[in-house]
Formats: sequence, structure tokens, C-alpha cells
Amino acid sequence: MKKYAIIVAGGSGQRMQSTVSKQFLLLQGKPILYHTLAAFYQADVSTEIILVLPAEQFDYWESLMAGLPPIPHRLVAGGDSRFQSSQNAIQSLLEDGMVAIHDGVRPLIEPSLISASFRSAVEKGNAVLAVASKDSVRFYSPKKDAFEHLNREAIRLIQTPQIFSVKDLKEAFKQDYSDDFTDDARVVEAIGIRINLVEGSYKNIKITTPEDLLLAEVLMK
Repeated sequence: MKKYAIIVAGGSGQRMQSTVSKQFLLLQGKPILYHTLAAFYQADVSTEIILVLPAEQFDYWESLMAGLPPIPHRLVAGGDSRFQSSQNAIQSLLEDGMVAIHDGVRPLIEPSLISASFRSAVEKGNAVLAVASKDSVRFYSPKKDAFEHLNREAIRLIQTPQIFSVKDLKEAFKQDYSDDFTDDARVVEAIGIRINLVEGSYKNIKITTPEDLLLAEVLMK
């Protein structure tokens, strides 16, 4: 079975309070994005890794990679939105197989979890990582103009990778963009495909703030 990993990295450094895009910030002396690619390479060296970056960042990324152990991958130019970035990468896939779409700034994903998620996706048709909420949760009700309690046992926090077949992704991403497409799973779900959640990891954090970067340093040690 052909495996792909689409790593989407189009973020800025705004919430990081940095002039450098967050995916290029150093974690344990290497760019965050490098750790992310390394996890997928370690999980299965035969996986074809596609890195989605803004085209203007290609040269900068290549310069960062020049001094690091090589990880085979190819670059695809991102779009104006996450939807368009994923779409561009999906359109570049030439063979059937299973595709893991992953946030570039989730560098602590464990190779063993990647492998287990691919196995679940082959068995069930797709696999989306998720964890239970540790906190109490409330949602805003416009009708009551108040925040109401939700049962946290019924809540799951969605992570990546999210793994689908090439066929399903190509069909799903023929749709026009909608504000309802908050992640790739929602795009696939919109064509009537049931999403299968699999157990993620609380260590699989998304690095968006300086505090996240400090936590990632601790977890990696």
C-alpha cells in the first residue's frame, strides 16, 4: 500500500510574537518542521512526504535543511487558506493509497502512533486522531444569550494526522470552499463519509504560542 504524508505548514509567527514563521523556530536545535518530517520518516521510510509551504519560503527552507541530516520530501506551494493548501498537495498525488494530512507544527507526534493510525485507516476507511477533553466545556447559546454546560465525556479534541484514501480526498476536495471546513476531516465528512476517531496523544501538541514551545522542549527532554 502506498503511503503519503502531507505536512501543511503555512503559519506565521504572529501568536509566537516572532518575525520568523513558527514552523521554522528551533526546537532542540532544529526547526520545528524538521522534527515533524522526521517523525513520519521514522514511522516508515517508504512514505512519500509532501511539504506544503508558501512558495516564497522554499529557498529559506532549503537553506535550513542544508546543514541537517536529509529527509526525502518534495515541496508543494500552499494556497491562501488551509483548504487550498491541502487541495494543492492532494492534486499532486499520482497513485492510489492512503494519505496522512498533518499540521507542520505538531512535531511531537510519535512514529508508533503514525503507524497505528495508518493501520486503523486501512481497516476502517479513514482515521482521525482525537483526545478526550480534560477540562469542563461550555458553548454559547444565542437563544439564551448564555454559555451552557456540555458533558465533557461526549467531547473530543481533534488532532492530526488525519488519514484518508487518495480517492476520497480527491473527491472531497472538488467541493467549493466553505467556512465550515475547519479541518480536512470536515471536508471529507461533507460528502457523506463517516469519520472514524482513533485515540491520539496529549503530547501531540500544536505549537502556536511561546508557552507551547517551552512545553515542547520539556516533553522532548
